[in-house]
Amino acid sequence: MIRAVKLLSKLQGTVLKQAAAFLTLLFFLNVNTCAVNTVKKKDQRLVSIAPTVTEILFALGLDEKIVGVTSLCDYPKEVLNKDIVGTFSHPDTEKIISLKPDIIFATDLEQDVIVERLRKLNLNVFVSSPENIAELFDSIKEIGDLTGRKENASRLIKRLESIVNTVQDRVKRLSTDIRPRVFIEIWNDPLMTAGKGSFIDELIYLAGGINIAHDVTRPYSYFSAEQVIKRNPDCIFIGHTDSDFVADRIGWRNISAVKYNRVYSDIDPDLLLRSGPRLFDGLLEIHKRLYPE
Repeated sequence: MIRAVKLLSKLQGTVLKQAAAFLTLLFFLNVNTCAVNTVKKKDQRLVSIAPTVTEILFALGLDEKIVGVTSLCDYPKEVLNKDIVGTFSHPDTEKIISLKPDIIFATDLEQDVIVERLRKLNLNVFVSSPENIAELFDSIKEIGDLTGRKENASRLIKRLESIVNTVQDRVKRLSTDIRPRVFIEIWNDPLMTAGKGSFIDELIYLAGGINIAHDVTRPYSYFSAEQVIKRNPDCIFIGHTDSDFVADRIGWRNISAVKYNRVYSDIDPDLLLRSGPRLFDGLLEIHKRLYPE
C-alpha cells in the first residue's frame, strides 16, 4: 500500500509533464466546500493552488481577479502571467499571504496540510474536489456564487450540459453488444487505468463505449497486461507521453484495438484527467474516435 501511495504521488498535475496529471485527477475526490465565508468585496483577489479550479476561474471570466497560481497551473495561456505561489504539493504560505487573497481555491488530500494551515490563519479557503460530472457542476455553481459570477456559472454549466446531451443523443439507443470496448492507459509502468467511480469511466460511458475496467472498484488502480489481452478492447487510449508502442508488447499484437489500428495517443491527457470545463472537450474527442464518421 505504501509503495502504491508513493507511486501515485509521482503522477500529479499534467500528464504532458511526466504523467503528473494522474494524481491531480486522483486528488479531485469527495466535494468539500466548507469553511469559506462569503466575500462581498467588489474587487476580489483570488489565489488558486489547484490547476483544475484555475481553469474554472478563467472559464468564469475571472482573469483580472486571479493574483496567484501554482507552477502546475498552465491553462489557459493567460495564466502564465500570474504570480507563482509554489508547487501543487508545496505552495508557499508566505507568498500566498503576501498577495492578500480574499479566497484561496484548493483541492484535498495532498493539500490537506496547507488548507488547514491557511484556515488557522483565518484565510478563506474553498476546497473543490468533485467526484463526478454532477458534482463538478455543483462546484462550478458554488465558485460562481462566491465570486459574483452566478450568471457566468449558469451559462457555463448549460454549455457543458449541451455537449453531454448532444453526445448522448447520438449513442443512447446503442445496445451494449455494439458499443466498443475501451481501455484507457493512464500509465504504463506499472500499467494503470481508471475504474468505476472515476471521471474517465463516466466519460467512456457517455461517449458510447464500455470501459473494460468498469468492474474495478477503485477509481484508479493497477491493471494487468494479461487482463487487457483477455478483455480484448476495440479501442485503446494512451493518457501519457512516456508510451512505448503497444504493438511491441508481448501478446498485445492480437488485441482488436492494435490489430485494427485503433490505438490513440493524440488526445491531450489534460482533457481526460483534469476535472474542469475541458473535460467535455475530452468527451467529444473520445466520441469522435469511438464513432469516426
